[in-house]
Amino acid sequence: MSGVRVAVVGGGIIGTAVARHLSRRLEGAEVTLFEKEDGLAAHQTGHNSGVVHAGLYYDPGSLKATLCRRGVHLLQEFVQRHDIAYDECGKVVVALDERESARLDAIHARAVANGVPDVRIIDADEIRAVEPHSRGIRALHSPHTAIVDYPAMTTALAAELRDAGGTLRLGHEVTALEQRGSTVRVGTAGGTDEFDLVITCAGLQSDRLARRAGETRDPRIVPFYGDYFMLAPAKRHLVNGLIYPVPDPRYPFLGVHLTKRVDGAVMLGPNAFLSLGREAYRPRQVVPRDVRDAVGFPGFWRFAAGNVAAAVRESRTALSPAAFVAEARKYVPGIDTADVTRGPRGIRAQAMDARGRLVDDFVITGTDRVVHVRNAPSPGATSALAIAEHIVTEALRRGHLGTSAERNQDR
Repeated sequence: MSGVRVAVVGGGIIGTAVARHLSRRLEGAEVTLFEKEDGLAAHQTGHNSGVVHAGLYYDPGSLKATLCRRGVHLLQEFVQRHDIAYDECGKVVVALDERESARLDAIHARAVANGVPDVRIIDADEIRAVEPHSRGIRALHSPHTAIVDYPAMTTALAAELRDAGGTLRLGHEVTALEQRGSTVRVGTAGGTDEFDLVITCAGLQSDRLARRAGETRDPRIVPFYGDYFMLAPAKRHLVNGLIYPVPDPRYPFLGVHLTKRVDGAVMLGPNAFLSLGREAYRPRQVVPRDVRDAVGFPGFWRFAAGNVAAAVRESRTALSPAAFVAEARKYVPGIDTADVTRGPRGIRAQAMDARGRLVDDFVITGTDRVVHVRNAPSPGATSALAIAEHIVTEALRRGHLGTSAERNQDR
C-alpha cells in the first residue's frame, strides 16, 4: 500500500478523468474527488456541443495539439469499452469567398502537422457530396472529427474511480486550500482534510481556487456565454455532421456554426458574449461578484478596446434571433428563423492575461504539492483523458507524490 492521499477538485470531465487515472495508476493510493454540485458534469462538460475535435487549428507542438491527438485516441478506446454514444460524422470548414479560401491552406498545413488523419481540401462539388445542403467555394474536410456524449463519459469515469477504491464527494465545495509542510489542507463546509497532493480542475472557478492556494491572480477567468438554437426535427436532414466557418483573425471567437449531436438533434451556435455570472445559465441572471471581478479587471477593458468589431458582431446575435440564424444560413441556406427554437446556454471559462490577451494553450501550474489546471478551453473535453495522463505522469516524474508512491502502468 502506498499510503498516498490525493484530492482532485472539480467533477467535470477533466477532474473526473484525473481522479480516475490516479486511482488506476497508484496502487493503494487514497483518491478523493470533490465536486461542489450535487452531480457531475454540471458546468462546461454538460453545456457543450459534444464535439470530439481532431486537432485542426492548434499550433503544432503546443500542449493543445499534443494532448488533443492523444486524447482522441484514448477517448475512442474508452467509449468503445463502455458502449457510449460516439459518431464519426465528419466536419467541413467552409470558405464562402476567396479571402476565406486562402486561409484554409494554413489550417490544412497545421492539421497535417498535427497528424489529423485523412484531412484534405475539397472543392464546391465535393462539399455538396459531404453536406448536400451546404454552400461554399472550398472547404477543409476532416472525415474523422466526431461527436460524443461527454456527460455519459464523465459518469463512466466516476464509476471506474469508485471501482478502483476512490471516493466521490458530491455537494462538497472546496473553500480553502493551504499547504503546510508536506501536506495540503482542504477545507469544505464539512470540515478539513489533509492530503499529500491536491490537483484542482475547477474550470469556471479555477483562478479563484488557485488564488486561495497562494498562486498569482493571473491568468483570470472571464466568463463568456454562448447561446444555442435547436433546429426543428423536420429540418435536421439539412446537416449531416459539423459545418464550421473559417476562423477570422479579426475576431477572438469562431462565430455561429452547425453541429449534429449524438441524439440526432442539430445545434446552431454558439455566439460569445460577456456573461454576467460564471454559472449564470438563465437569461438576465446576474451574479454581482462575478460582474465585479470581470469589469474590475484591467485586462478585460484592454481586451474590449481591441475587439470592438467582435463585440458588435456578437451583440447582434445575442440580441436578435434573426441575426443569429442569418449567420448559420450563410452555410445552410435552407434554414429559416421559423425552423429554430432557443436551446441551452453554455459558459466558457476563458483565461485572460493582464494585457487583455486570451490565453490560447492549456495552462497547468503549481507547486510540489498543489497542481492547478488554470486554462483548459476547447479541446479540453476531447483532451481530458490525455490531460489526466499528462498531469499524473508529470506529478510522478517530479516527485509530487513522494517516494512511497507505487508507480504502475495504467491498465
